[in-house]
Amino acid sequence: MFRSVCMAVLSLGVTAAMAAETFPSHPVRFIAPFPSGGGVDIVARLLAQKVGERWGQQIVVDNRTGATGIIGTDLAAQAPADGYTIVLGNVATHAVNVSMYKKLPYDPVKDFAPITLVARVPEALVVHPSLPASSVKELIALASKKPGALTVGSAGYGSPPHLAAELFQLLGRVQFTHVPYKGSTPALTDLLGGQINLYFSNILSAVPHVKSGRLRALGVTSAKRAAVLSEVPTIAEAGVPKYEEYNWYGVLAPVGVPAPILKQIHDGFVGVLQSPEVSQRLAADGAEVIGSTPQEFARFIRAEIDKYASVVKQRGLKPE
Repeated sequence: MFRSVCMAVLSLGVTAAMAAETFPSHPVRFIAPFPSGGGVDIVARLLAQKVGERWGQQIVVDNRTGATGIIGTDLAAQAPADGYTIVLGNVATHAVNVSMYKKLPYDPVKDFAPITLVARVPEALVVHPSLPASSVKELIALASKKPGALTVGSAGYGSPPHLAAELFQLLGRVQFTHVPYKGSTPALTDLLGGQINLYFSNILSAVPHVKSGRLRALGVTSAKRAAVLSEVPTIAEAGVPKYEEYNWYGVLAPVGVPAPILKQIHDGFVGVLQSPEVSQRLAADGAEVIGSTPQEFARFIRAEIDKYASVVKQRGLKPE
């Protein structure tokens, strides 16, 4: 009996090693749980191209959208644990949804093997020029006079712009009226048209409108000023101490993928992130490139889950 168990374990080890030696022998599916054109999709396609070139094997980006990333992320969780399906998670899929939804079909910790944190991207707090507020302190003063009178858009319930706004209201002790949209583009369009008062925009999307004067930037959500908007203070230094919020992107696989294959996936993605071409491209988009170890990424996810669980509880957030 003991010998048969040992032989079985040895056989599994040999099989995993052989699979790692030939990985990847056919195209890899890279699930992007959000629509084409958004941040997750853009980052996924850049990484898929460059890692695919490095491996000499195609990586196919598969946009499986819906329910704040739940549909595509759950699909990845249920995929065979062979390394041929990976997913680009973000703050919504692997930090916020677990607190927002009572019956989330996947567990962001138990169902996934973290590979690497790719990058963190701050948002910019932008307002329509007609709003009589030229600073964060002026915005807080204006909102305090009539709680709920100012409208803040988001890319959907539980999206990074929504959570950035909720954290601002919590720490700034103000109240806005939330207007959720089906994506970032319609939210930004309505802000430009004056239909809403403010929005926590992807920083890259905000820059052209801030430079042209069509929007006014009051602060950025990162701990340090963003190079692409260096003249704009952080929200923390502008009047809301301890404020810090990012969207982030990270590569994960279904739990159970053999360790040698996980290492190859990790080495492929981190190697590309360390290349000047990719790191400079992401930095130009306002991203802070990371390239972490799986263990560092796992600790980061747990910390983010705890952080947003507190925000969701204190703000009383529920899916709409």
